[in-house]
Amino acid sequence: MTAKTLALDFHPLRPDLYQELHSRPFQVLPPQARVSHIAVLTTSEQRKSQFKHLQSLHRMLGQPWPEEEVTCYEQTFDQLRIRREVHLEFTAYTFTNLAPSDAEPFEETGVSALPRGWLEQLEGIVVAAFHIDVGPSVEHARNEPAFMRRHFEGMRLVGSSPQEGAARVLGTFQLHSDNFGRFMVLNYSMSDSQLGRLVQRLMEIETYRLMSLLALSVAREITPALNEMDQQLAIITQALADNETQNEQSILAKLTNIAAKIEAFRAHSTFRFSATKAYHQLVLTRLEELREDEVSGHLTISEFMTRRLTPAVKTCEAVGVRLEDLSRRVDRTSDMMRTRVELAIQSQNQQLLSSMDRRSKIQLMMQHTVEGFSVVAITYYLIGLLKLALDSIYEAGIIFNKTLALGIAIPATLALVYLAIRFVHHHFIRMARRQ
Repeated sequence: MTAKTLALDFHPLRPDLYQELHSRPFQVLPPQARVSHIAVLTTSEQRKSQFKHLQSLHRMLGQPWPEEEVTCYEQTFDQLRIRREVHLEFTAYTFTNLAPSDAEPFEETGVSALPRGWLEQLEGIVVAAFHIDVGPSVEHARNEPAFMRRHFEGMRLVGSSPQEGAARVLGTFQLHSDNFGRFMVLNYSMSDSQLGRLVQRLMEIETYRLMSLLALSVAREITPALNEMDQQLAIITQALADNETQNEQSILAKLTNIAAKIEAFRAHSTFRFSATKAYHQLVLTRLEELREDEVSGHLTISEFMTRRLTPAVKTCEAVGVRLEDLSRRVDRTSDMMRTRVELAIQSQNQQLLSSMDRRSKIQLMMQHTVEGFSVVAITYYLIGLLKLALDSIYEAGIIFNKTLALGIAIPATLALVYLAIRFVHHHFIRMARRQ
């Protein structure tokens, strides 16, 4: 039974998972080529516009254009090779001029073969833009530093012999008069495939290096504000530690303001700092793949990156850690302030309850006093009614001592009224306890 006839439930993303490993293949370069690489920060709308712009380039060249956008598009038109790679944050364009030329390095570049005016209409913010001149190694180029420097406008060179001396790579990691960076690759014994992989790694190193440094300006921008907030928080914390009398509402307002600023900085910088860490790791990985040998008199690319790039990335990481630490400290200080406020409220409540208890006792004493007056008043009215009743009986012909009867009735009525009021009083107390 072949694989086609197997009735298996395959994952719908399985073809994409296989294709992902082949989505950005290495280029194959001839011994002589001029390569220009441009990385452009883009939004989703700009990316659509860029794809239409790429289609217009095909029309200018009189070639059929792609109908659908792909992650990596590559096409060769006679002596011009165009490569477009779509990344999460940026889109990378690589233009390779394959035409034989006797011109000096960087006099002709990859963008020289493009139709005039097309590149200027490319939308997006350019982050990386540099030329790579690829050529065979010649004796005077290897042994004369002056020959190399004059093609880099006298700037200090950084270079090495990657792949165990199979080639020599030179660059400055600076902008030149044309606002592009420059690299020179002198091929000793590399095949076309090896040369393509070497150039691809160089392009990725320079692009990811620049992308990783985007966070440095963010770190420098928010550092002064962090210093100020750190000082304010230290003053507030010290005041709490010294048990100084403070306006709690004012302190909570300050803490809320600091917390809001920190969250705004985190929202602005968290992604950028995380991206910097990822790009830096990619740079280190590509540097390891170069397997560099030192060229006398020059820093290797790995040494240069370790000395310059790594401290910048560490600065961004330190600012990110400081943001998180400051946020946690603000939370702890806010908790202390809330605890202090709650204790003050509890103290006020305790005082209020004590005051209510005193008032309740006073009211109870007053109630007992009123109950005594009530017993006398009720007895007085009842004796009045009883006197009327006795007068009526006496006038009806029944002879008895009215004065003696009233005298006996007064204490009896007083006792009955008192007992009745106490019974009602205890009845309501029992009802309150049941509730």
